[in-house]
Amino acid sequence: MKQLSSSEFRQLFLDFFEEKGHKIEKSASLVPVEDPTLLWINSGVATMKKYFDGTVKPENPRIASSQKSIRTNDIENVGVTARHHTLFEMLGNFSIGDYFKKEAIEWAWEFLTSPKWMDMDEEKLYVTVYPDDEDAYSIWKDVIGLDASHIVKEDGNFWDIGEGPCGPNSEIFYDRGEEYNDLPEGHEENYPGGENERWLEIWNLVFSQFNHKPDHSYDPLPNKNIDTGMGLERVLSIIQDAPTNFETDLFMPIIEKIEEKSGISYSEDKEKKVSFKVIADHVRTLAFAISDGALPSNEGRGYVLRRLLRRSVMHGRRLSIEKPFLSELVPVVAEIMKEHYPEVSSKQEFAAKVILNEEERFLETLAAGIERANEIIAELKATSQSVISGEYVFQLYDTFGFPVELTEELVSEESIEIDYAGFSQEMEKQRERARSARQAEGSMAVQSSLLNSLSVKSEFTGYEEDETVSKLIRIIKDEEFVQEAAEGDNVKVLFDYTPFYAEKGGQAGDTGLILDESQTVVAEITAVKPGPDGQSIHEAAVRKPLKSDADYTLVIDRKRRRLIERNHTATHLLHQALKDVLGDHANQAGSLVEEDHLRFDFTHFGQVSEQELADMEERVNEKIQENFRVETLNTTIDKAKELGAMALFGEKYGKNVRVVMVGDYSKELCGGTHVNTTAEIGLFKITSEAGIGAGVRRITARSSEGAYKWMEDQLRILKEASKLMKVQAPHEVPLKVEGLLKELKEITQVNESLHAKLANAQADEVFTQVKSVKGVTYIAEEIKAKDMNQLRQLADKWKQLKISDILVLGLRGDEKVNLIVSLNKEAIEKGLKAGDIIKHISPFVKGGGGGRPDFAQAGGKNPDGLPQALDAVDTYLDTSL
Repeated sequence: MKQLSSSEFRQLFLDFFEEKGHKIEKSASLVPVEDPTLLWINSGVATMKKYFDGTVKPENPRIASSQKSIRTNDIENVGVTARHHTLFEMLGNFSIGDYFKKEAIEWAWEFLTSPKWMDMDEEKLYVTVYPDDEDAYSIWKDVIGLDASHIVKEDGNFWDIGEGPCGPNSEIFYDRGEEYNDLPEGHEENYPGGENERWLEIWNLVFSQFNHKPDHSYDPLPNKNIDTGMGLERVLSIIQDAPTNFETDLFMPIIEKIEEKSGISYSEDKEKKVSFKVIADHVRTLAFAISDGALPSNEGRGYVLRRLLRRSVMHGRRLSIEKPFLSELVPVVAEIMKEHYPEVSSKQEFAAKVILNEEERFLETLAAGIERANEIIAELKATSQSVISGEYVFQLYDTFGFPVELTEELVSEESIEIDYAGFSQEMEKQRERARSARQAEGSMAVQSSLLNSLSVKSEFTGYEEDETVSKLIRIIKDEEFVQEAAEGDNVKVLFDYTPFYAEKGGQAGDTGLILDESQTVVAEITAVKPGPDGQSIHEAAVRKPLKSDADYTLVIDRKRRRLIERNHTATHLLHQALKDVLGDHANQAGSLVEEDHLRFDFTHFGQVSEQELADMEERVNEKIQENFRVETLNTTIDKAKELGAMALFGEKYGKNVRVVMVGDYSKELCGGTHVNTTAEIGLFKITSEAGIGAGVRRITARSSEGAYKWMEDQLRILKEASKLMKVQAPHEVPLKVEGLLKELKEITQVNESLHAKLANAQADEVFTQVKSVKGVTYIAEEIKAKDMNQLRQLADKWKQLKISDILVLGLRGDEKVNLIVSLNKEAIEKGLKAGDIIKHISPFVKGGGGGRPDFAQAGGKNPDGLPQALDAVDTYLDTSL
């Protein structure tokens, strides 16, 4: 077997399949583009869904890739087992209706065993097949010549996600030898395909040949596909004879850097190995994900990154690393991966900055978490409790990033135990929330044979003209091809030439008209979508009969197109202005270009100031005034990169691309339509900016007529405000507002003071209404106060006066009621808790609440029930003491 580095092995795989006629696709971004079903790209096939379901036809039906992927469903196993990772690379070859089982099996065997390629010992290779898949069994046995003792029939070898494409699969295993036997002889898993360390799965060949229908029947697919997956990390452990994936050249440089930071030896301290592995794994994920535009946050994929970082910090503490250190590992990751993933190297400074900022914030949070944990411990001790609830453990875990082990460490010193069952329940609730928050992963539709049959070409002429005479070559009605469409029909139509731009790249599709030879309107084009082979599929509302093979005049809505073009070119100017003002990390994460506005999403991990927005807007308007020419260049992708053209977030490009150049200011790969000169845009105005997700922000803006109308609206509003405030000119409005706010503040302060005096006057009377039950004194009264804040202030006054053991106050509103309960130390020592009292009395007001042993509050929707709630205090105390 050849001895290879990770880079050499990856390249060897890609070279092999390139020789077999495959197009090598660059690894897609980890952040899915236009796929809401996935949180992360989690496999090689995840990026091929558009080909497998027929929505897009690939340039070449044979594709191979090395795809970076993230999965975090087994995060607790990372570092514990030999093979679990959060980030991994999946090598794969794919056939979209081209070759099938025979070629897939023959080529896998050739790559693994040929002296030219991997040169593995054939005797060490075993395979599994689905019991009913006689074709695969026959190919392995009779074509490849594999001995029957090396072929295992396995019931689980059928890839099926419930509905959609599915089929049998065949897995290839490598026998690492008896020294890797981790199971006793005769153990049920001690065979190729079982869960063991000796026979290691290295390749999975999936033969997608059936459609799993909703009624659970299986029909043959019109086009059979091949989807294979080979985990780079695990195969590399065989090539480099590493006990686990972590001893390969993908991880050891990172581990060596951690040794340097910790002063602890990875090989000598076996108990600490898990921490080394967790950190090495997680920092790779962080570096890659941040380079692809994801940022730590409290939701979605941002929460995943925050969790990984916090786990890494905690494992760093186990290695006696108390200061921020993860950012120093990013350059090591970049160096290891630079040959195949240059984006990690180019973004390493930004990624390190994000990680350092997040790590420093977490260390502050950690200190706050320890303080909160100490508060909880004090509360438990004050009430003689010896178990910390699962709810509290989860709060420390979720809010402060505390792993359960850290909580164990803190409470064990106080002889307090953990409610593990309660914690597990809270964790399951969180998982359920996560599951319901997004759609099921990995869904894939069956190919549309109708769409796939649209192999006819349709040429877009809209770069040069707004009107084209063209032949109608296809009519689709109710998902069937027809020769004619009648008045009132809604159909999809395809022409051999069209000036209509199909919706893509963020630009809205054109609308317009279809005219017959007499220039009479026969149909209205309401939308245009791209077909699987790049055609423009026109959605048409038929006004007069349409016939296939007839010639028609296609006319776009010119005014609408011009407005869209102005917004599109303005988007390019804005993209460059963002980078000028915020930095190169501000990458496009999505866009929408309509006739009346544009929307631009971008990656940025901080707030955008008003001054920064003003600077961007000023830059864009400067470029508009400079009247740059907008030119396009059709060239190769390599030449475009040499020119410095920006590629859009997550997009894949073919060998030939179109570059849109706005003077010498902006160069982008773009297939959309644009103005001829920037002066045509006229005016640019940013109307809003906000965060929309994990490290992604959105600018909404307008140009041309849209900007003018928006500014006119703002001036109208300002003039109306001037009239209402009775000032002579709009520029006097801010001064008038400032004066009114000052008056309002003074009135509010007087109002607050009066309310406080009223509440205190009532309190003097209420505090005399002391009652007693079994030696415990209490006050339970309704009071007129401004809000809950004043109730809490009265509770503070009650504590200082030491009038009774318990205070219960109720505040009645029009449609709501508020309650507070406060206890002194003596009442708590008798086993009473404010939270228990509030839970007992709040149902009378149709509400609920809770709190600490010494203070609790509740809200309700039934003010009429307040007297009963206050009376219930007496009965509660009588039964509880």
